[in-house]
Amino acid sequence: MGQSTSAAGNSILNRRRSKSFTLKFPIESIESEISQPDYTSSLPDECLALVFQFLNSGNRKRCALVCRRWMIVEGQNRYRLSLHARSDLITSIPSLFSRFDSVTKLSLKCDRRSVSIGDEALVKISLRCRNLKRLKLRACRELTDVGMAAFAENCKDLKIFSCGSCDFGAKGVKAVLDHCSNLEELSIKRLRGFTDIAPEMIGPGVAASSLKSICLKELYNGQCFGPVIVGAKNLKSLKLFRCSGDWDLLLQEMAGKDHGVVEIHLERMQVSDVALSAISYCSSLESLHLVKTPECTNFGLAAIAEKCKRLRKLHIDGWKANLIGDEGLVAVAKFCSQLQELVLIGVNPTTLSLGMLAAKCLNLERLALCGCDTFGDPELSCIAAKCPALRKLCIKNCPISDVGIENLANGCPGLTKVKIKKCKGVLGGCADWLRTVRPMLSVNADTMEQEHEEAASNDIVGGSQENGIEFPQLNSQIMAPSIASSSRNRSGYFKSGIGLFSGMSLVPCTSRQRRASR
Repeated sequence: MGQSTSAAGNSILNRRRSKSFTLKFPIESIESEISQPDYTSSLPDECLALVFQFLNSGNRKRCALVCRRWMIVEGQNRYRLSLHARSDLITSIPSLFSRFDSVTKLSLKCDRRSVSIGDEALVKISLRCRNLKRLKLRACRELTDVGMAAFAENCKDLKIFSCGSCDFGAKGVKAVLDHCSNLEELSIKRLRGFTDIAPEMIGPGVAASSLKSICLKELYNGQCFGPVIVGAKNLKSLKLFRCSGDWDLLLQEMAGKDHGVVEIHLERMQVSDVALSAISYCSSLESLHLVKTPECTNFGLAAIAEKCKRLRKLHIDGWKANLIGDEGLVAVAKFCSQLQELVLIGVNPTTLSLGMLAAKCLNLERLALCGCDTFGDPELSCIAAKCPALRKLCIKNCPISDVGIENLANGCPGLTKVKIKKCKGVLGGCADWLRTVRPMLSVNADTMEQEHEEAASNDIVGGSQENGIEFPQLNSQIMAPSIASSSRNRSGYFKSGIGLFSGMSLVPCTSRQRRASR
């Protein structure tokens, strides 16, 4: 009947399909591409390896599958390797390190639910990586002091050693210090194997002259590394995080020798003004972090400022104890004219100290204030008027308002980036106005209007779910424009519409339409 096609119609339809197929996929072009010569064959291996260095890890893996030559060149020029250090890795060590025979930086990480590699695997790795310069161990709980001692004997050129959440103890760390004469950085985090070790058991060993950086984090008996800290002749950086015990005497002994320490970071440590007074004898100090050290006061900070005149970076988290304030900051402004970066958290400065900092520290480029109850519009106006070199400003949870932001727009000519977070007095219109007045200024602000919109959107989503209607969980920033009725333009709504579809994949839908049309 009328629904069936004729033979002529079928022939025409077949000719059209064959024609369209030949137009879309020309056989001659495919053959010509296959027959093209491989221009990389004449490229020297050194140049090919240089190209691989510009690729990320994923693209390098894909390039290694192109041909045998590319695999060899990529493997011989990979100097950095990160492996999942599970127990079954031991079977792959011969083939793996036969391919990557030039590794100098090795990272071995194991998750908490798996059994990590043991001493035998670590010894095999050390025998194949004689030129290893950097080793990072994470959660390798099956390693013991015996395996670490054997590793240290085979890899004596090690420069950086970092371990965390491992179960070997003081003898394993001591073996690294006794055999690696070029060791420069030592980082020990959350080790549990030396809780009852006497301090005299660990010394700097042959690394006494080369050790430059020491980082200790969350150690129950971290003071056993006291001889290492004191005996490091060229120590430049000391970082201590949440290590138990009183550290005043140890810091006194370290600072008494003044090896030229440049950076000191103390976070949640039991230190007082006694330690700060001792640190003040480190005349080369350039960076100081005092984070939640409640026994440190203005007296200790003033002692450091008076003698450490090279100070460039100062981070203070006062924990809202009000023991560090204007008095200590005035001393910093008076003596530390080279200060470039100042971060105050839980500290209450006023126009007195901020005015002196702005007047004396002419090189101040980065300023951050968080949770400072006394930093309001007058203080912000003081910064805007007296800090011409300021480039980056961050204000979080401070009692400033739109008035202070307007004064900021007329000052700080060198300002390039402003971040305003959780400041209740700053409205969204003022942030937009600042972007308009200073178009070259990068403004990152969350305002009270946005918070109210997010709260309203959460209430709507929560109320609908209580009524038994389930909606997909969308981002609050996407829901906000649909709730706010007083939108100033359409660009925000258009951007929010784009954000709505940003998490969806449109390619499969397009492919379905194409298949349906065919």
